[in-house]
Amino acid sequence: MVTSRDFEGRTPAWCPGCGNFPILKTLKEALAELDIEPHGITVVSGIGQAAKLPHYMRCHTFNGLHGRTLPVATGIRLANHAMPVIAVAGDGDCYGEGGNHLIHAARRNVNVKLFVHDNQVYGLTKGQASPTTMEGVVTKTQPFGSLSEALNPLALAVALDCSFAARGYAGDTEQLRHLMKEALLHKGFALLDILQPCVTFNRVNTYQWYGERVYRVSGGHDPTDRIEAFRKALEWGDRIPTGIIYRNVRPTLEERIPVIRDVPLVAMPQAQVDPDRLMQGFY
Repeated sequence: MVTSRDFEGRTPAWCPGCGNFPILKTLKEALAELDIEPHGITVVSGIGQAAKLPHYMRCHTFNGLHGRTLPVATGIRLANHAMPVIAVAGDGDCYGEGGNHLIHAARRNVNVKLFVHDNQVYGLTKGQASPTTMEGVVTKTQPFGSLSEALNPLALAVALDCSFAARGYAGDTEQLRHLMKEALLHKGFALLDILQPCVTFNRVNTYQWYGERVYRVSGGHDPTDRIEAFRKALEWGDRIPTGIIYRNVRPTLEERIPVIRDVPLVAMPQAQVDPDRLMQGFY
């Protein structure tokens, strides 16, 4: 029987009180509850504090470049679509440098689960404004307050017809564990935006700030209603909804590629090619 301890890796080097700790703990618990063994999952990340998460887990991992988490995760899925893949990123890593990749991963509906640690600041590089930093918030690089409107990743996901779009909160691990499992069980691209305090560099979006605003969406919310999902995604400020905001069913990228639809690429017999004969065609 799989337990969360089976996924224990190196000792985390995050700041005490960081919202990354409950996210890491909850992810291990979710994988154990789904009876996924360490050798049966790959976790991919880019650069940032959130991207350190694979270092602290025992499973297949790949640590790539800043903002390039999803291309690597997509490549792994195309090579072996029998292997579940989780992409881990921070809000700067994913919504800033990796914004273009996010758009096309959702459009293609590659069967990757994207868990974004959204602390609304660049934590690894010491507190610059990120795409989700709220307008007017003062940071080291925004001494007059952020002059840009904050990116709304859930509204973007619904607009892109992302097949699974949800928001969790690091301070509500019970719901977060449920959302992680739902994302992992969903067939298609899944975005789970996880609100998490940065206790060192973000003195605005604290545990208290979130605690006064986040609420679970009720059973009356229909995540298959795209218009209603968009309205719910736009809700931010005094009230911030968490839960599954939008979900639909459509073919995955892997299903639409005839060559790998039925058999993973890694399971196909390797053709014996004479490199000298192959190169003659280029002379």
